[in-house]
Amino acid sequence: MIPFKHTRNGALTIKGDVIILNANTATKSDYPLILKIWEASVRKTHHFLKESDLLFYKEIIPQALDSVNLIVWKNQNHKVVGFSGIDKDELVMLFLDPQFIGQGYGREILSTLVRKYDIKRIDVNSQNVQAKRFYLKSNFKIDSEDPVDGFGKPYPITHLIRSI
Repeated sequence: MIPFKHTRNGALTIKGDVIILNANTATKSDYPLILKIWEASVRKTHHFLKESDLLFYKEIIPQALDSVNLIVWKNQNHKVVGFSGIDKDELVMLFLDPQFIGQGYGREILSTLVRKYDIKRIDVNSQNVQAKRFYLKSNFKIDSEDPVDGFGKPYPITHLIRSI
């Protein structure tokens, strides 16, 4: 467990409380919860996906989890907020439980990952306007765009790099 406690000096506060995040390296026993969070998050934020494509991705996600440094993030109440996956200097996945979206957890997780793992690259679905805006506001800029995703499906991908 890697605790991240942030002071009021630059800390994110919600209702007067300091956000405390705990980062735990995920194990295969975490996969059912991770997949549940992934699906709930995608259904909330990826309205552009066809149901058949969502099911396609859901089938391949477990293989992707095996190939990244997978972290489960818990808040100060020990509730799982979401998960992230990194590969070298690339943030491959960051998904939050929908009940925690918009509360600052994503910003805090991203900031921590950038500091700790020197994240320089992120790919985001171009049609996920909220996520794209989030990363652009978080000191990333557009490097390039592809008209289809890595599976040839009609979901454009925006490749982002960190502005230094």
